[in-house]
Amino acid sequence: MTGVLIAADHLCVRRGGTEVLHDVSVQVRAGEIVTILGPNGSGKSTLLRALLGIVPADRGRVTRAPGLRIGYVPQRLNIDPSLPITVRRFLSLPRRVSDDHAAAALTRAGLPEVAGRQMAALSGGQLQRVLLARAMLGDPSLLVLDEPTQGLDQPGEAAFYRLIEEVRQATGVAVLMVSHDLHVVMAASDRVICLNGHVCCEGTPQVVSTAPEYRALFGLGTRGALALYQHVHDHDHDHDPHDPHDDHDHHPAPGHGV
Repeated sequence: MTGVLIAADHLCVRRGGTEVLHDVSVQVRAGEIVTILGPNGSGKSTLLRALLGIVPADRGRVTRAPGLRIGYVPQRLNIDPSLPITVRRFLSLPRRVSDDHAAAALTRAGLPEVAGRQMAALSGGQLQRVLLARAMLGDPSLLVLDEPTQGLDQPGEAAFYRLIEEVRQATGVAVLMVSHDLHVVMAASDRVICLNGHVCCEGTPQVVSTAPEYRALFGLGTRGALALYQHVHDHDHDHDPHDPHDDHDHHPAPGHGV
């Protein structure tokens, strides 16, 4: 890791007279994966929007590296089923990209065969991979993902997280991702930040899962609820022999649910 790509310094954000974020300081460095955990209403999406410059800060500041290129994957994208738009056409919105560039992005996302399919016909996991492919088209140095696995089952979540890890390894892109799901966090995360209007605790997934602040925030007892998904190389990647990209081909490594 070299320099800091994006950072919030003592950030405070008010919305409707209520302080949503108080004295929040976070940073993402080149090449690292940072996951923000917190319950609903903890300010995760507000923090992302403030970092992206969509929401103004009432106090504190946000700094970005000069020339920072950001790729964004939203929580969801509602596609009107009556709207005829193929994956290939979607990848050229709002700026047209070449066929080769689009094909390379889909291949990296694990869906090389879907360019001609209708967006409305994609499964949830396929749609998130297409959104990831689109986010990577601009060759970003930072990927920002806002609860990208919402609506996927746990095997689908694990497969998507593994894909993010593979993209990071192949391209060196940094990743900032938020989640409200205590049960699924990438073992590949360099740091996990526990947020509830302020930073409760941060560290590696293993450290955060045993932190008293984390346990108090989520009402955990003596055992945590943080499942660390790792890639296991001795299993079959093709869960469905007819669809190698069915998003059900990765599972928790034995012994990593705590």
